[in-house]
Amino acid sequence: SEVFMGGIQMLNSKYSKVLSVVLVIAILIIIGFLVFIGIDWYKASISESENKNILEQFNNYIENEQKDNNNENLENVINNEDPNNEIIDPVVDPSSNVEEPSDGDNNNSGLTVKGMKVAGTIEIPKTNVKYPVLEGPASNDKIEVAVAVQYPLNATLNTEGNVVIAGHNYRNGTFFSDNKKLGNGDKIYITDLNGSKVEYRVYNTFITEANDNSIYNRDTDGKREITLYSCTDDLAGRLIVQARAD
Repeated sequence: SEVFMGGIQMLNSKYSKVLSVVLVIAILIIIGFLVFIGIDWYKASISESENKNILEQFNNYIENEQKDNNNENLENVINNEDPNNEIIDPVVDPSSNVEEPSDGDNNNSGLTVKGMKVAGTIEIPKTNVKYPVLEGPASNDKIEVAVAVQYPLNATLNTEGNVVIAGHNYRNGTFFSDNKKLGNGDKIYITDLNGSKVEYRVYNTFITEANDNSIYNRDTDGKREITLYSCTDDLAGRLIVQARAD
């Protein structure tokens, strides 16, 4: 009887130890999961805050560009009205530190984010998306900050042809995570650096392989089109959303 009871106590002791180990592992897994969720939420929050700031800068940039263009047009009108008005090249004081802008400086002008040029903005009302679109190529550094042009590399938004815009699917509602909710007829708005806002309507969505190059160079019959490019939720394929301007 004593031997039997001792055996039971030993089993209970071993069972308790195993249960304790399992409980500790379960707690660690839960803590790790919560930390992962917390870090993911924090990164998403920071990204959303940064993009909100970028969009405000973009709007200010467009407003200033339009004001500059209006002032330049007004100045041209005034100059043209006076036939005796002569255009005189400015004389640069050699003692000053001001340098005349070169062609290279003009090419580097514009709104940038962490040194990366902004090509415009994208809005998708159905998925509550509103982000800056960075110029191509769509590198990892760029699509961790916003969405970016993937094809053609030197594309100007809202021009004829197909422009592919790539964005991450973090499965948390940010960037292109909710593109799977888009269907035919849904609206996408693209604003370019001239301040022109063009409405595109989704006409096709499908899943393809990562090496499918047919989505890039396509004949759009002179229409303006955009293609949204992101990973599927399982990362195995690519979710494609095609939209066309009216």
